[in-house]
Parts: sequence; C-alpha cells; structure tokens
Amino acid sequence: MDMNEIKEIFFQECEEQLAELESGLLKMNDGDRDPETVNAVFRAVHSIKGGAGAFGLDDLVAFAHVFETTLDCVRSNKLEPGVEVMKVMLKSADVLADLTNASRDGGSVDPSRSSGLVKELEALAKGELPSSSGAPAAAPAKAAAKPAPAAAPTDDSGFAPIPFSFDEFSEEEPPIAPATLEVTFKPRRDLYAKGNDATLLLRDLSRIGEVSLNCNTSAVPTLESLDPEEAYFFWKILVKSEKGEDGVRTIFEFAEWDCDLEVKEQEVSASDGTEELPMTPVPFDLSALDDDTGAEVEDNGADLVAEAVEAADTASKVVKLAGAAREKKESPSAAAAAAAAAAAAQNQANSAAGQTIRVDLDRVDRLINLVGELVINQAMLSQSVIENDANGTSSINMGLEELQQLTREIQDSVMAIRAQPVKPVFQRMSRIVREVADMVGKSIRLVTEGENTEVDKTVIDKLAEPLTHMIRNAVDHGIETPEKRTAAGKNPEGTVKLTAKHRSGRIVIELVDDGAGINRERVRQKAIDNDIIPADANLSDEEIDNLIFMPGFSTADKISDISGRGVGMDVVKRSIQALGGRISISSRPGHGSTFTMSLPLTLAVLDGMVVTVAGQTLVVPLTAIVETLQPEAQNIHSFGANQRLISIRNSFCPLVDVGRILNFRSVQANPIDGVALLVESEGGGQRALMVDAIQGQRQVVIKSLEANYTHVPGIAAATILGDGRVALILDVDAVVAASRGQSLKQEMSLAVAG
Repeated sequence: MDMNEIKEIFFQECEEQLAELESGLLKMNDGDRDPETVNAVFRAVHSIKGGAGAFGLDDLVAFAHVFETTLDCVRSNKLEPGVEVMKVMLKSADVLADLTNASRDGGSVDPSRSSGLVKELEALAKGELPSSSGAPAAAPAKAAAKPAPAAAPTDDSGFAPIPFSFDEFSEEEPPIAPATLEVTFKPRRDLYAKGNDATLLLRDLSRIGEVSLNCNTSAVPTLESLDPEEAYFFWKILVKSEKGEDGVRTIFEFAEWDCDLEVKEQEVSASDGTEELPMTPVPFDLSALDDDTGAEVEDNGADLVAEAVEAADTASKVVKLAGAAREKKESPSAAAAAAAAAAAAQNQANSAAGQTIRVDLDRVDRLINLVGELVINQAMLSQSVIENDANGTSSINMGLEELQQLTREIQDSVMAIRAQPVKPVFQRMSRIVREVADMVGKSIRLVTEGENTEVDKTVIDKLAEPLTHMIRNAVDHGIETPEKRTAAGKNPEGTVKLTAKHRSGRIVIELVDDGAGINRERVRQKAIDNDIIPADANLSDEEIDNLIFMPGFSTADKISDISGRGVGMDVVKRSIQALGGRISISSRPGHGSTFTMSLPLTLAVLDGMVVTVAGQTLVVPLTAIVETLQPEAQNIHSFGANQRLISIRNSFCPLVDVGRILNFRSVQANPIDGVALLVESEGGGQRALMVDAIQGQRQVVIKSLEANYTHVPGIAAATILGDGRVALILDVDAVVAASRGQSLKQEMSLAVAG
C-alpha cells in the first residue's frame, strides 16, 4: 500500500469523524451536556489533527489544534457551551470540513474566514465570551493598574524627557522551572487489545524528566478467578519535568481513550511526596526496550520504571500459569463448555463491534449489475423450461425453482450492501440552514427524524441537490423574520423539520416548516404577470401551490445570492422525477408548509406484476398495487360522459383504462373482459387500473428508458423479460394524474402528479 492509498483512507476516516463531530455539536446545541457527547466531539477533532499531522497538512493541524483546545475547556467544565459559544463551535466545524476538503482536493479556504474563527476560539479558551454581535466580549478589568509615571519637567523649548527601560527587550527568556506532576495511569483491557504497551508508555515518560513510580497490584485476584485479558495493575507516578502537563499528555495521546489518566500538580508534603503502594520489584534492563536507532535512555528514574514495568511481564507469566492450572483442574466436559462459552462471548463481542470493510463503490456497482444479469438469465431459463414442459414436474423445473429462490436471496443481499442511511445527507442540511439563516438574519433550528432510514446509495447521492434547494427555499421564503413571528404570536426561532421513513416499499421524505405558508394570491399574480397562466384561470389551492415548480417562477422581489432566478424548485421537481419519485405540497397560510417526496428504495430492481394491455406487455410496480379483482357487471357504474366507477366494498373508485390512457387503443375496453388492479398513488388516492390479463408476479431489473432511448409519457422505465422481450414499467402516478385530466404529453402542467 503506497502513501496515496494511506492518505485516501485518512480522508475517508475524516468524513466519518466530521459526521460524528457535527452530530455531537448539534446534540450539544440542543442542550445535551452528556460528558460522552462532549468527549466524542473532542475525539473527532483530535483524530483529524493527529492524522493531518502525519501528512504535513499544516493549515488543518493549526486550526484543529485551536479548535481542540477550546473543546477541551468545555470538556473540563471551564467553558459553558451556551448559545453564542455553540454558534462559534458550529462555524468552526464547517471551516474544519472545508479545510479537510481543501487538503484532499488541492483547493484553499479563505484565510480571513479561518483566522477570524481562530481568534474567536482563542478568546473562548481564555474565558472571553462572545457578545451578541459576534465579537469577543472584553476581558474583565484587572484589579489594579500600574500608576502612571509623574510628568517630567520640560525645558524652555517644551522638550520633556520620557523615562524608558530596556529591560523589557532582554533576549534572555526566564528559565522554565520544572513542574512536579502526579500522574495516575490505570490501563483498561482495551489498551492491550489494541496493541498498546504500558511498558513503552512508561519508558517514554522516563525520558522527559525525573520519575519516581509505584505499581499498585492490590487488584490482582486469585488464580482461580484471574482473567487473562483483564488489566489489574495501575501506576502512580511522580514526574518532575520542564515539559509540564502537555508533555505528559502527549505521551499518552493515542492511548488516552483506553485508560484512566489523571495528571495534576503535586502537593509536596514534608516527606518525599510519594505514596507507598504495593510494588513488585524485579531486575530489569530498560535498554532492551530501545528501538534500532540506538537512542540512549537517560537514567532519570529508569530503574524504578523498569521494576514496575517488569512487574507487568511477571503478571503475564502468572496469567499463563493460571490458565494451565485451570485446564488441568477442570474436567474435559467442563473445559469444552468453557471453550464454547468463550467462543460465544467472542462472537457476541465481534458482532457488537460492528466490524466493517471498505470496498470501492465501483466494485459494488459491478456486482449489482452482474446479479441483475443473473436475474435476467434465470428468468430466461425458467421461461424456456415452462414452454417445453407443460406439466411442470420435471427435475429441471424443480431445480430452477430453487435457483429462483437462491437468486432472490443473492439479489436482496447485494442490494443490502449498497443500502445506506440518509444521515449524511441530513447532516449536510444543518450547515445550509445555518449559513442561509445568517445571510437573511433569521433564527432557525433544524430538527431531523429517521436519520437511520436506509435507501440505495444511488438515491442518496442524488438527494443532496433537491434537498438543498428546498431547505434554502424554506429558510428564505417560508420562515418569517423574528419580528414578524413575534408579532404573530410565534416563537422568534423558526423550525424546519426533516424526516425520513419507509412506506409501502418506498422512502418518504418530508420537509415541514412552521412559517407563513404559501401566499396563494401572490403566487397567482406572479404566474399571471409571467404569462404562465391566463388571468381568468380557475385554479384550486393545490394547483396554485404547484405553480412554484414552474420553470423560471419566483416570488422574490429581487435577485440575491439565495433566490430570485426561479431555478430552485424547478430543479427539485425534475430531480425527484428523474429518480422515479413524486413530490407534493400541503400548505396552511400562517402555519407553514409541508413538502412530501416519495422515492423508490432502489434504482436497480423492483417486484412487479406483469400484465397485458392491448397486446402490449407492461410491468406494474407491486408496491403500488393494493389488490387485484375481477370486475362484475353489477359493480360497474357510469359517471358523466366518459367516466366509470367500480364498486368495491360499499365504496366507489374511478376505473381507469390503461390502454386508452397510453393511446394503445382508441376506444375504451369492456371492464368485464379484463382485470382491475386497485392501486394507490402519492396524493392521488386510489384508482382501479383496468388491464386485459395478468401474466404473473416477477422480480425485474430496471433499465433506464431515457438513457437508452427517450422519455415516454406514462412509462417510468423498461426491463427485459425471460423470453428476451423488452417490457415497459408503468408510471402509476402519471397514469393516475392523467385520469384526473392531466395530459401525459405535458412536461409540466398546473398540478404535479401526486
């Protein structure tokens, strides 16, 4: 593995650390004061700084160090993470992410932006809380100031001598007095499990100053109850060094999370200042621990360190003897039971750890494509056997059924590999809310739910752009200013809620704001002024709301960095439709708006019902079908000139002729001769789709029709059937919208298909 590969792994880990950082800061911003949350935030910055230092990323290291120092003040309860403090912390997390991206991609970050935050962080570390304007508040005045020197007498020309001392310019710095520190070092079992060695840590400690040390062995149990993997020793150490506390903590930098470490100034009593603890002295040569460079180890307390660390080696030998003694003492069956219990505990520990492996996404995509081809070939084999075996009882047919089940399990497992939670996308939106809110002078809080809802990675990658436009629209247009909210009896701080959940085999994402809602009169007038609709158009509230998706439509009075060009919501609509999804709007004036997006869980495969319509083979997504039924004459009712209804369990549902909607035939078919599919679309209610016949239920591989041919109204995609023919996948929502009067040929009509 070369250095570039190692560096790429580092930046991948940085993405995880930055996500952990922002998640923790958002919790703290919501009032979470759990020490573990604060420690997780600190560890994230600390890990990024440590890795960046290894690659010489000086700008990233410098900023992370100041950020880490301020977080350490919060961790040690020296700084209260109030509202203004958390604003600085969140901005610092954004800059840290920008510096990381710049280090990876070769870009740069505005120096004034990072230097300004560095000053704010340093001021916070000194206890200077930021004022409401964002500048640090002045530090408390000192108790007493030096009296001004008496004015010197002047001569006739008005010249007055000024007293001046050159002592302040002395180049000699005062010597740093060695500090005596008391260090308590208690390893945990994780320290040894991760390959760290207490011996080496104590050796490095002896190199920075004079060391006196005692090893506490009081926690060592009897041989019968001794656990070979447990850490029983701890050390109490006195260090006299000019390096101070920072020097001691640097030694334990990469082991601090796997041990209990306490460093404090030693209060030396009349005695030697050490506390007598049980210690096991063993002759030891510390030079054997030196590396190949032949570095010499100073004799500053080395003998005492050697005695203590050799005690650990002695304990290790005792552990092995204890294990051997227990094996001899236990019966074979008891030993086997103990081994089984140990194996079960190990398996449980491994599963709890959630072991992962990094795989290039291109490899996963290639695997998914191959599995898709496997599904198609399996369907072809099944089709051939069915055509040549009328009875369907041959051994080949039975084997193919098992192959079909196995293929389905492989397909599901492979798709699960590419399934990812939407959390990274949701976390990215919090930064957008902060930035846009600061630009427009509003106070807005983002609330997220369902962050762990999983969806195909290809869907996640394409969600960022539409969500960004929707968030910016909600902050800029939806939420009122604090003054208007206060006048309306609302909380001055607005709320934007982003949720994700699974529903009927799809993922539904909702964006809700508690703003003023859509001003329908203004939207209608803007549409008339822009010649989008005629002045005498009679539109429902839903149709007026959906006008905001029209290309070039905007209600902004002037063009700004945020809005005014009329491209945002149009991009949202086209992006969602490109994913095979639909978007709907629900708005209440004065109470806010809700945008609902319904998307497929995957863009690779789907379970579908293969049907025949006017001699054409279509696939209807199974997630949209509620039930299938055979219409009877007494249940069919005419409504208006061309509309028909079907009675289903004492309720009426519109009957839609799919062949007529898609122009496969010029006249409506007789419902009695076909089959009705009761479907449910987002926002469109239930409809009964009339088809000629049902061929069966199959899992099909989705092939993009637009990428390979062109867009076909009413058709979502295509697939390859077992006999090699191409079948079209029906766009149920578009067909339902067409049954309500919307033309399939219109790229954008007054109402967006629910």
